[in-house]
Amino acid sequence: GKTDKGQSPGAAFQGQSAEQIFDSAEQALAKKHYKDALKRYEALEALYPYSSYEEQAQMDMIYAYYQSSDFDSAAAAADRFIRLYPRSEHIDYVYYMRGMSHYQVNRGFASKYVNLDLAKRDLSSANQAFDDFSQLVQQYPDSPYAASARSRRIALRNLMAKHELEVADYYYRHGSYLAAANRAEYIVEHYQQAPAIVPALGMMVRCYRALNLSEQA
Repeated sequence: GKTDKGQSPGAAFQGQSAEQIFDSAEQALAKKHYKDALKRYEALEALYPYSSYEEQAQMDMIYAYYQSSDFDSAAAAADRFIRLYPRSEHIDYVYYMRGMSHYQVNRGFASKYVNLDLAKRDLSSANQAFDDFSQLVQQYPDSPYAASARSRRIALRNLMAKHELEVADYYYRHGSYLAAANRAEYIVEHYQQAPAIVPALGMMVRCYRALNLSEQA
């Protein structure tokens, strides 16, 4: 990226050592000056791409983006870290932060799009967060982040099952009984232990009765 003046990210820090730039970035991060910290991490990457500070800097960038509520950038930075440092001792933290970034993108979704057709809501970020947390739990079950990942994964599973149930209800109320039954069946097959399972089974019964399929009901 370029600065407002069209300079390279490292231009303002030319002449400083990798250690100096990194230390000033860490100080900015500690003071919660996240944008200042990010400028310094970007300068470090531009001027000293192979420095011994780069792995830590990349990890701290994820945190700085996240704390700045720039969740898309945090997730992208986490993706990059996983590609560059797949054997890092901090990889579990990065998977967790990627999951949290996708999780935060999804938060407020219902209120933001309250008037949007239920069937057209995009829960891709919720699905991605679920996958991120699942990957962490499966690959690093002893990670200190695993317990939080498990609980958030359950919350996401319940959210996605509830969403499918809302869509099924939407179809049912509009007389699309087969579509409603298919959505309800999907819940039963894919969201075991979610609270939406019981009403989904009830929805299937109502749909099959409406379709005169008494045996399925």
